[in-house]
Amino acid sequence: MNLPFAAMAAFLACSAVAQQRPAMADSPNGDIYYQLGPDSMPRDGVPKGEIRGPFTIPSQAYPGTQHTYWVYVPAQYDPAVPASLMIFNDGQAFMAPEGDVRAQVVMDNLIFRREIPVMIGVFINPGRRPDQPEPTLSNWGDRDTNRPAEYNTLDDRYAQVIVDELLPALSKSFNISKDPERRGIGGSSSGAIAAFTVAWQRPDQFRKVLSNVGSFTNLRGGHIYPDIIRRSERRPLRVFLVDGRNDNRALRADGGYDPDRDWFYQNVRMQQALSAKGYDVNYSWGVQGHGQKMLRTVFPEMMRWLWRDHAVSTDVHDMVERSPNPARKK
Repeated sequence: MNLPFAAMAAFLACSAVAQQRPAMADSPNGDIYYQLGPDSMPRDGVPKGEIRGPFTIPSQAYPGTQHTYWVYVPAQYDPAVPASLMIFNDGQAFMAPEGDVRAQVVMDNLIFRREIPVMIGVFINPGRRPDQPEPTLSNWGDRDTNRPAEYNTLDDRYAQVIVDELLPALSKSFNISKDPERRGIGGSSSGAIAAFTVAWQRPDQFRKVLSNVGSFTNLRGGHIYPDIIRRSERRPLRVFLVDGRNDNRALRADGGYDPDRDWFYQNVRMQQALSAKGYDVNYSWGVQGHGQKMLRTVFPEMMRWLWRDHAVSTDVHDMVERSPNPARKK
């Protein structure tokens, strides 16, 4: 199976580093080894959640911009019961029906089998001015939205967007748990470092982080995160890192090399720093390039691992617990 050239070119265009060096002619195409599994496909008998939106919220953290988001409401959601929460940066790419992740389909299947808790999913795009285009699968917004500033900067402004602007808007319509252990955030590339920064800055609100090909590199200083982690007091975070050996490696055609711009090297440094400090960390290193192809295979397991400690009954007579999770009767 050959990956369409247009699809690969579109994703590489979303990464600033892809504009900084030519592709190496001998780089293997590891993306071809990752395919969608059964958990990423709609299954007969599995109740489907609803995608609501798009909604927009104006941003006080970044004046003059607004954020578009969609909300996944599982079929099992009961407004009387607080639900868990999972937020995905670059939301359009995580929820795209023809995309590599199809997060809402995975959540349908895993919630139905009680492998993750009932949760609200939020797919939020980077901020943009009203005159700027909405990001798409072929343009993630690095050149024409506020994505670089929001996602790659290590300050707390994007955390303000999520905690002070998005969460209050969500709470008006949904009963979301206030327990930070029941809140997660994730993303790919710059969206992954942004997810980590939100949890790092606000562990009182978010404690689960899903990171794919995270840009823990020197775009805006992200390469220093491993050093920050090692010298800082440990925060109560759970982190799952994914990257490929054929991610952007900062090896130039002239033989020059900048380790601060090597995505895979910096992700391994993140894993080592988190492990050394005793964090609850998991990781998977594959052969993908810079993109979401590996998530086709590993995203369901990432979700199971991050949410593995949700409530469970061991009562042998609890036939509700022993059955799949049905749709809520309305």
